[in-house]
Amino acid sequence: MSYNIAVDGPAGAGKSTIAKLVAKKKGIIYVDTGAMYRAMALFMIRENVDPKDQEAIIAKCADANVTLGQEDGQQVVYLNGENVNGLIRTEAVGIMASTISVIGEVRAKLVEKQQALAKTTDLIMDGRDIGTVVLPNANLKIYLTASSEVRAKRRFDELIAKGQKCDFAQIKADIEERDYRDMHREISPLKQADDAILVDTSYMTIDEVVEKILALAEEN
Repeated sequence: MSYNIAVDGPAGAGKSTIAKLVAKKKGIIYVDTGAMYRAMALFMIRENVDPKDQEAIIAKCADANVTLGQEDGQQVVYLNGENVNGLIRTEAVGIMASTISVIGEVRAKLVEKQQALAKTTDLIMDGRDIGTVVLPNANLKIYLTASSEVRAKRRFDELIAKGQKCDFAQIKADIEERDYRDMHREISPLKQADDAILVDTSYMTIDEVVEKILALAEEN
């Protein structure tokens, strides 16, 4: 029987960073479901698909094979066999990913892959609907969050560190818009599962959050 940890929360809450560290310390696999949606989004952008054209997105979805693998101990996302890890973290891809993730056919295709992996693998998986939809029977469910101000500052600092020009107010507005879209979408909206444990990272260090989740994992 596999051991699964589900981590949900809004954009910029630190889900990926925290989940990777927890996975390493526990010796389990980390699965970034958001990266799978981003890979699908990258495919749509490459195909010049209008994000407002759901029929076109659904039709193109059949041509995109998104899979996960491991290289040098790191998760790799493949789009039709191509390693796209270095191409899916742009703002444009993130916005497209949030747009297409509300479409049932897109979600069904990727959720099926995620659930199949969880049945046979000890893992920690993060996303928007892991505890509520993808892994409703996970051993431990965490809802990771932080204020929009804190999340925007983290993203701003990350982009500045990469030498990119950015506007804090615009980043904050984009995050709040994405929150609203994720929480109000018709299919699998972002919400805290009834049995999930809330962890607000606004005033916690990364190490503090990791240790808290590891402690909770020992209890569950």
